[in-house]
Amino acid sequence: MNEHQQTLWEFMQQQADKLGVQTMQHIGLTFISLFIAVLIGLPLGIYITRKKQLSGIVLGIAGILQTIPSIALLGFMIPVLGIGAKPAIVALLLYALLPIIRNTYTGITGVDAAVKEAAVAMGMNKWQVLFKVELPLAMPVILAGIRTATVINVGVATLASYIAAGGLGEFIFGGISLNNTNMILAGAIPAAILAILFDFLLSRLQKLNFKKIKGAVKVAPVLLILLSGLYFIPSAYGSKLTAGFTPEFMGRQDGNLGLISKYGLKIHTIVINDAVMYKAAQEKELDVISGYSTDGRLKAYNLIVLDDDKKIFPPYYAAPIVREDALRKFPELEKTLNLLAGTITDSVMTELNYKTDYLHQTPERVAKDFLLSKKLYKPERGGKDAVVRIGSKIFGEQYILASMYTMLIKGYTNYDVATKTGLGGTKIVFDAMTNDQIDVYPEYTGTGLLAILQAAPQTITRLQISKDSTYNYVQAEFKKRYNIKWLKPIGFNNAYALMMREQQAKELNIKTISNLKRYLDSK
Repeated sequence: MNEHQQTLWEFMQQQADKLGVQTMQHIGLTFISLFIAVLIGLPLGIYITRKKQLSGIVLGIAGILQTIPSIALLGFMIPVLGIGAKPAIVALLLYALLPIIRNTYTGITGVDAAVKEAAVAMGMNKWQVLFKVELPLAMPVILAGIRTATVINVGVATLASYIAAGGLGEFIFGGISLNNTNMILAGAIPAAILAILFDFLLSRLQKLNFKKIKGAVKVAPVLLILLSGLYFIPSAYGSKLTAGFTPEFMGRQDGNLGLISKYGLKIHTIVINDAVMYKAAQEKELDVISGYSTDGRLKAYNLIVLDDDKKIFPPYYAAPIVREDALRKFPELEKTLNLLAGTITDSVMTELNYKTDYLHQTPERVAKDFLLSKKLYKPERGGKDAVVRIGSKIFGEQYILASMYTMLIKGYTNYDVATKTGLGGTKIVFDAMTNDQIDVYPEYTGTGLLAILQAAPQTITRLQISKDSTYNYVQAEFKKRYNIKWLKPIGFNNAYALMMREQQAKELNIKTISNLKRYLDSK
């Protein structure tokens, strides 16, 4: 175990450069979308004060857009706009529209009719009434809408990291995947401070007399453009290539931390969700990605694995892990789960993953076809003796293995099964097990060694040379520390890997991670 528990302050100091980049990206995303939302929402709000029969429709549509869950809205944007800043900006501006349109409409319609009549009586035309009477009197209400939209955008912008748009969500979701409180707070605290700061500044502006802020209102568009420009500063100083890594990979010693410490790799990196990462590499939006050596999308997208010549990725035997009390509760469980032991090679797992990841076959169908091919499939007994709870992480291979175990248990025992799949990263699913929320899930020996046990560096070095020594170590330590048993390995080794497009790797003569570093360091 680590002797020194890293504090939040130490973590933020260590990650200061990255934190600065993410903060600039977060501010940029917030204000790019806010600027566009004001350009659209303010005129639209004015328009519906003149065409009141349309106000219900416009406000209704804006209201509906805001009720769509933010992650779903980002999902809708990806097929149309791809990944990166564009879908994030569009999603954020759609969220910002309602408070701006509504408050513009409310502010202008709330101006006393007698005041407007007096202005017309003085000879003002409709444009003069708007700019010299209505907007000045409505400005506090309009600013309240912009203030609300700003705070909404600061919060929702944390989700932009899921689609490689950057921002403080990179730390937040990486921390959630790893159950790393320091990492979560390193993203959450600056995001909260930004929301409070912008809300405070706009509240002060809102309380000022319009005559005093008339000049400031004219400067506001320039200020918004400058704040928006912060998003593009980090990319202007990027490296030759761009890498896309998952949140969990970013925070692991057998991931980005190891690439930095062992290889000295310095590459412009964005955090991206596994679901869109491979597609982004194929479409040349990313040059290097993190992945798994048995991933079916290697074949689907013509990617190659770079050789880990300094061996930072340890052996990753896959095996089911089960709580000891569950084995006592379900006497037939261990024998049933071990039916899968030694049956799936690396190439077989890659093919199974290809069927789900690229051919879009369901994990259940892929699992059943495999069990049939191995003569392991049996029809369900319909047992009701007790319920085995199976969990999984949030990628295709885990869904397939969970489906196989479900079918084996239902076919070979009188137990029923409840599945809790897609639980997220390693720490989340492991915590679900230690907190008695699940009984069994598929795990990897390297992940157990580094992410869960957090073995000392000398222990890792000693064990990395052998799959069996790694398996024996984690088996013994899990039993001693957690009362959890590693059952027999399934057969395949699914290690982390760095991947590139095959054609690009050939053109740049990059075969190993050291080759990649030399290329990045060359002038």
